[in-house]
Amino acid sequence: MEKWVLIQVVRRIKIRILLCASLAVLTACASQPAGLEAVAAAPPVQPASPVLGFREAPPDPRLARDQAANAVPLDSNRLPPFEGGREELGTPSETARVDRTVRQDDVWLRIRDGFSMPDLAGPLVAEKTAWYVARPDYLKRVFDRSRRYLFHIVEEIEKRGLPTELALLPMVESSFNPMAYSRAHASGLWQFIPGTGKRYELTQNWWYDGRRDIVASTAAALDYLNDIYKMHGDWHLALASYNWGENAVARALEKNRTARLPLDYSSLTMPLETRQYVPKLQALKNIIANPAAFGIELEPIPNQIYFASVTKTRDIDVRLAAKLAEMPVAEFIALNPGFSRPMIRAELTPRIVLPADRVETFHENLIKYDEKSLVSWQAYQPKKGDTLEGIAKKFGVSMAQLKEVNGIGPRARAMPAMMVVPTGAGSGGARDLGRLPIMYAPPIAVPGPRRFSHTVKPGETLPGIASRYRVSVDDLRRWNKIGRLSAGQKLTIETKAPARPKAAGKTVKGKPKKLVTARTVK
Repeated sequence: MEKWVLIQVVRRIKIRILLCASLAVLTACASQPAGLEAVAAAPPVQPASPVLGFREAPPDPRLARDQAANAVPLDSNRLPPFEGGREELGTPSETARVDRTVRQDDVWLRIRDGFSMPDLAGPLVAEKTAWYVARPDYLKRVFDRSRRYLFHIVEEIEKRGLPTELALLPMVESSFNPMAYSRAHASGLWQFIPGTGKRYELTQNWWYDGRRDIVASTAAALDYLNDIYKMHGDWHLALASYNWGENAVARALEKNRTARLPLDYSSLTMPLETRQYVPKLQALKNIIANPAAFGIELEPIPNQIYFASVTKTRDIDVRLAAKLAEMPVAEFIALNPGFSRPMIRAELTPRIVLPADRVETFHENLIKYDEKSLVSWQAYQPKKGDTLEGIAKKFGVSMAQLKEVNGIGPRARAMPAMMVVPTGAGSGGARDLGRLPIMYAPPIAVPGPRRFSHTVKPGETLPGIASRYRVSVDDLRRWNKIGRLSAGQKLTIETKAPARPKAAGKTVKGKPKKLVTARTVK
């Protein structure tokens, strides 16, 4: 029995050996049949699974051929969305692109990258470009002055998403002179008139004029420009409004609209100054966009912060503040042109501006001084009977210096309601401070009573004098011990407004500004 079982096992083994040998021969023959293309070799055996510890069986080539023959084309609309990474390959474009994420090393490059106003062309632009190019020394002075302010201005422009051409506007308005003052009483880098300055919350008082403050006036100017751009939807019209007034431009637009004429800047009737205003800005833009083409040397301006603000201050002399920052007083005033007096009043001053690398030095030196030694000037309210000569003598200063630090004209005799005079105790010695550049700025009118003197002329009567100065006879009698009025007698007069008596005779209106149209400009 056991022998029979053994024979059966051996027989099965032989059969399996024969079957395996036959299968190997058939497989070898099928893989390379004569006269037919070779079938692609089966994929390599998958690597052993690190988890299950076995190898996957190779796919059957015949099954793969059958599946390929019966395959149904894929419908892309029925595929699930692709959530992996995407990469597009193609020929690189030759067009240069500006990468705003790359920090420029030069403020001028940053300004060029932000040019976005439509260009203005024409003979007037060419004329203004030629005018600037013919004056390289003038341009150099303007560019040199702008170095203190341009980084801050560009920062504020970019915060608002405005065109960087606006950074060039102070070149047209003031030649980047923060002390510039026009016949229309416009002041500062951006040339704000008093009314518009008040609309945009620029403080104007006897101690400080926000229209000249670099930080405050820049914010106000850009806000104003943005507002008038939204009003007109056109930058050229916005610029014309900045120069001429938004209401004047609105009237000019309505006039053209009624006459069915074009409503663009070049088609409006406007004053000659406004007609030339935008071409001047365009000319500067052309030069700065490509200075080499015009033979102009444009020195790089570091693209980094130039000044910083100190907001917690104390009353201090202008000259001493510059000394504590270890900088020239002229440079201090160039950064702080809003101060109108030689003494800085902390309660009326929003900030002191210093070069960024001088702030720490200023604080380190400031703590070495006590409060009383920081000021050598004091406020003084003239009393009844005071004269300028008497006040100058009382406080030991010259008449010229007293007038200068108080913004009183050389020939003026009227007594202001407020003055600064030396304390005699300050560390700097007010009497020896010399002339400060800040005093070149015109004074701000002071509200409140003003006292001045009137000499009675032959034939004048008390009611006539009262009428001339817009006061009452009772006031005149209260201010003066009047018995019988006589020629040569001096009367003291007080008024809330500046002393401007009514002019005698017929009033003659000023000559209107010359208006030009696009047709008259060559």
